[in-house]
Amino acid sequence: MSTAIQNETEASKMLLESSNKEIERRNMRVYNRARAMNKLAHLFLDRLKKIIIPEQISYETLNKFAQDNQKIFMVADIDIKNWFPRISPFFIMDRRRFLTVHEKAKITLTELNDFLTKEYIKTKTVEETFQLLDGLQTLQNHLSEVETQLESLKNERTPLEKDIAELERKVLDLESKGPIDKLKLVETEIESLSSEVKHYLRHLQKPFIKIQALSIQGGGSGLTPDELNMLNKYLETPFEAISTEKEGYPVLKEILEKLMRLLVEDKLKLKAEKARKAEQTAEDVLKGNLLLNLQARCREMAMRKQQLLESAKLDEIKHDISVLQDQIDQLKARKASIESHETTKKHEQVGLRERLSNQKHVIEKNVFTFLGKKIQIR
Repeated sequence: MSTAIQNETEASKMLLESSNKEIERRNMRVYNRARAMNKLAHLFLDRLKKIIIPEQISYETLNKFAQDNQKIFMVADIDIKNWFPRISPFFIMDRRRFLTVHEKAKITLTELNDFLTKEYIKTKTVEETFQLLDGLQTLQNHLSEVETQLESLKNERTPLEKDIAELERKVLDLESKGPIDKLKLVETEIESLSSEVKHYLRHLQKPFIKIQALSIQGGGSGLTPDELNMLNKYLETPFEAISTEKEGYPVLKEILEKLMRLLVEDKLKLKAEKARKAEQTAEDVLKGNLLLNLQARCREMAMRKQQLLESAKLDEIKHDISVLQDQIDQLKARKASIESHETTKKHEQVGLRERLSNQKHVIEKNVFTFLGKKIQIR
């Protein structure tokens, strides 16, 4: 093909020389045709100069070489078809000699293309396989690095998990001893007592809300500010309300007496059944001292909780727990950072293994294609 291009170049120079001679003679019959052929020869030469013959032969370089030639010869064919008839009938011998060389070059190009598509295509597979082998080694090295990093992260995370577990055990020990444990028991009992108070006063919930609304809107509930505050406590924190009242819960009784009056006057607009239940509960509290025992238990638990909260030992334990919890939080933050890094590396590991598997499969397939041998890359 290189020789064919050289012959095409020489033939183009021949057209250029012949046209130059006729131009110099100033023969008006030939002059315009000579100038046209001169211009055409320059075009052929300029295009041929752009063809780069590859020094290193591979499928890629040879294929590009063939494609570049194909483009130039296609354009040359168009120019020949358009311009040679215009140059006629002059330069008959020169044009025939050029066409002979040109057709031979095209035949050579056809042979080159046939060689590329039918025989040398196997070389492409071989070249790609060698590239894949180089890439395979790179991927394997990268995978080894990622796996080493994962092992390092695991070695960094494991002691942290042990330290966190040990610190959490110390916190549990502190919480299960002395005032902390007693405080938890008291708070559990307080929750139970609070539920009891709510249960005893459940039929008064709706009436209390009605009275509260009347007081806020100035509708004549008759409650003093202190009574309204206590009513709010019975609605929101019944345990605190009854445990902070004086013995016999006088404020609650005052509220209930005014509630009874409002029920009689029907100012609360309650349904008959709800009004009946509310009135019954109010009478039980006012006349039967229904809540005396429950109040005593609530006041005792409230006092025990306050004593525990004021204990110096409790403050010391709380401080120790706070210090331990800070250490736990710091270790957990470091652990979370390591785990996030681990997750990223695991995803990278999975991706690399998948790419390795795919490339191995392609290499095994290629080897079978050009050698007819089955191999397995491990």
